[in-house]
Parts: sequence; C-alpha cells; structure tokens
Amino acid sequence: MSDVKIGWIGIGRMGLPMVTRLLRTGHKVTVWNRTRAKSEPLTDLGASIADNLHDLRAADVVFTMLTAGKDVLEVANGLAGERAPRIVVDCSTIGVDESADLRARLSARGVQYLATPVSGNPSCVLAGKLSCIASGPKSVYDVVKPLIQAFAVRGVTYAGEGELARICKIAHNVLLAGVFESLIEVTLLAEKHGVPRHAFLGFINNSVLGSIFTQYKSPALVNLDFTTTLPVSLLKKDIDLGLDAARRFDAAMPVAATVRELVQAHVGAASRQANPGAYLAQDFAALIETAALASGMVLKPDNVPVSSGLELPETAE
Repeated sequence: MSDVKIGWIGIGRMGLPMVTRLLRTGHKVTVWNRTRAKSEPLTDLGASIADNLHDLRAADVVFTMLTAGKDVLEVANGLAGERAPRIVVDCSTIGVDESADLRARLSARGVQYLATPVSGNPSCVLAGKLSCIASGPKSVYDVVKPLIQAFAVRGVTYAGEGELARICKIAHNVLLAGVFESLIEVTLLAEKHGVPRHAFLGFINNSVLGSIFTQYKSPALVNLDFTTTLPVSLLKKDIDLGLDAARRFDAAMPVAATVRELVQAHVGAASRQANPGAYLAQDFAALIETAALASGMVLKPDNVPVSSGLELPETAE
C-alpha cells in the first residue's frame, strides 16, 4: 500500500513517532499540525507538509492523533468540502459520544471512519511495542490494517462495528490508572521497610506480575524523572470517561472511583506549588510524590540506572 495517499493530522508526542514509522516503512505521508515547526523534522524522512487542512482533502486515508474530541471534530470540519478523503482513521483517545458524532458527520459527507485508539507511549512506538484496537466497518479495517501495522507493530485487534474500540480504550486506561496506583502503594510499602525502589521494582518486573507497563514506568519511579508521556490531567480525563460509561450502563466500578479521587488529590496539591501549571504538566508518574506524602515520606531519586525495556538497539535508526 505504499502508493496510497496518506494524510496525517497531529504531530505531538505520539503523532511524531507514529508518522516516523509510516515513513520508514516506505509510505508517502502529507502532514499537518497547528504548529508547523513540529512537522518540519519529518521532511528529512520524506514527509510533505500541508499548508492547511484543505490540502489533505485529496488524500485516500487521513489519520488524526489529537488531544481531545473537540480537536478531532474541529479538524474533521476543516476537511469538509466538495472533495474529502475516502477514509478518516482517528487514533486519539476520545469519548464514545464524541466518536459517534464524528462518525455521523463524516458519513453525511460520504467519508468512511475507523476508530483506532492505541496503547503505549512514544517510546513504545519507536521500540515497536505499540498496540491498537479498531472499530468501524470491517471492510474499512481490512483496507487500512496494513497502514496501522506500520506503527502498531505489537498488534491490531478488530473489536467490531461502531464505537466499541472507544470502550476498549477507556477501559484500558482505567485499568492502567488502577494498576499504577497499586504499584505505587506497594513500592512505597516496601521502601518504608527499607527496600530500595529499584530493588523492589526489579523484583516485580521479573515476576509473573511484571509487564511492559510496569517496566517502562520503573525508571520514573526509581529516579523521579517525570518527563511527560501522559500528564495527570489526561489520565484524570480518561478515568472520568470510564466512570461516565459505567454510570450509563449501571456498572459498579468502586476501585476506579477510588483511584479517581487519589488522582484528584494530586491535582488539588498543585495549588500549593510555585508553578501549578508546570506541576500538572508532569508525567502521571509524579503521583508517587503525593502518595508518599500521605504516608509521611519525602522521596529522593535512587540515582540507579534502570532499564525501561524500550531501549532501541544500537543499530536502530
């Protein structure tokens, strides 16, 4: 499918490595981003930069990777016109209703739509460990699956019609928040008894409970490096989406509700910081500091090299 005209909207933390993988597998991609400068590094890999959204109307397939549902709807409106792309594939994490609205709007213009949220952070993309869940017309999925596999190397799963992929991703992120909160708590328990964080997390990662997720968050927890992969504000948004979905279908989620309030406590603590905005822009791994304070602990970095499991081979480009 290297002859397919691909458009891509959104060159942020995730969009940049995802487009990079598409380009390195021989696909021709035209990109657009509100801040043009973020797209310019991709020209070295062969990407073309669109001056405006209208330039992407001639594409066969347009991917979107944006922060919120309102952003996706806005760019979808920008693609409207006498000519529009045949297929729009949205990789963002947005609500079910927002996705259904987007599907209806695109369908009215004769545009087919696939919801394809992903699991992983930018390092996962580069290391070939990103995965994806898709929903929408099966015929559309079959067409774009080879393109998705260029960046979702670990695997693509088809969930079915409509917005089922959105529910899967929301449930995924609620689980992520719960697993992470539990990981923090037991790590601090071990540290209170004298076990260094790097030793405890090394044990967990080598055990049956270890995972790609627990390993790639370990460096941040050990050395308190909160370089952003997912800010706390977006994690809270995802939990709220999950709780809203639960209320609509009368599903009980007591653990998720508790985790949401623990995350809210961290958000509330921002008001005591010198720069609340910068504090909340940190990676959600910073939740460990709020949890530590609740246990009467003030953390210091272990200053020990810890593998994330996502390191690229030395021969990788």
